[in-house]
Amino acid sequence: MRIDRRAMSSGLAAVVAAPFAARSQTPWPAAGSTIRIVVPFPPAGATDIIARVVGDKLARLWNANVLIDNKAGGGANIGGEFVARAAPDGSTFVMTAPFMALNNYLYKSLSYDPDTDFSHVSLVALVPNMLVAGKHLGVSTVSELIARAKANPGKLTFASSGVGTSIHLAGELFKAMTGTDMTHVPYRGSALAIQDIIGGRVDVMFDNISSSIEQVRAGQLVGVAITTAKRSSLAPELPPIADTVPGYDVSSWFGFSAPAKTPAAIVDKFGADVKTALADPDVRKKLEALAAEPVGSTPAEFTAFIKKESAQWGKLITERHITAE
Repeated sequence: MRIDRRAMSSGLAAVVAAPFAARSQTPWPAAGSTIRIVVPFPPAGATDIIARVVGDKLARLWNANVLIDNKAGGGANIGGEFVARAAPDGSTFVMTAPFMALNNYLYKSLSYDPDTDFSHVSLVALVPNMLVAGKHLGVSTVSELIARAKANPGKLTFASSGVGTSIHLAGELFKAMTGTDMTHVPYRGSALAIQDIIGGRVDVMFDNISSSIEQVRAGQLVGVAITTAKRSSLAPELPPIADTVPGYDVSSWFGFSAPAKTPAAIVDKFGADVKTALADPDVRKKLEALAAEPVGSTPAEFTAFIKKESAQWGKLITERHITAE
């Protein structure tokens, strides 16, 4: 029998190389490693809390350390740029929120590109906003608010937690869809705005539901409606604005994104592990206490979601000449 020495050599080389190749493909994340999740907002807000709740579960799933790193400021641009410039090696991610879909329209120039500098991992949760009114206004339904606004163009005021936030844009969308004119009053966060509505200095706000639900239940604010197309389990007594204004649907949302060029295997595993984390009863309970609806999506689904959000809100921002500068 004749032996082909070249084929034999190639076969031996493959046998020798196979274990080496297996060893070189280190599982991600390595046990005991540290994964940084940048939150581009201050501690104790919804973005920060959701990142910590889910991050804690992921740390246990991975047997790794998950570091929540708050890099607030610049309308989330400081944290966004940090992650956009980070090494795409699976060590750094960002807790994504609506800024990812909005900031290209709100700012004349950015030091990073939200459209090309990220690989999106998973949509984690949706949080409805709630239309609340001061008791001084004397309205309790969407129809009454629309009638009052049309009878007094430009005189009613709506507060927000800042220019370009979902709270602000929810109000702008309401104006656009109802043909009303209300004056926007931006604040640095919701807390001061709520106090001014209670005090009768501002009229309404499309606030994050978890920020103002207690004041509604205490009788300090009037809960008028919910901004999502369906009722919220946290406040099932409130009708959707869409019952009066068909097609109106606004949510705050949160997810994970990675620097662009992060290996697809890492992005896919992270996305799958987010789904596992969100299936945990304790995680779901903690998120639902924030009125956050757990979602979990594939990277492709989350990418498509952000593109849809960007198209919808970009059109509104452009038409209404809204700027954060």
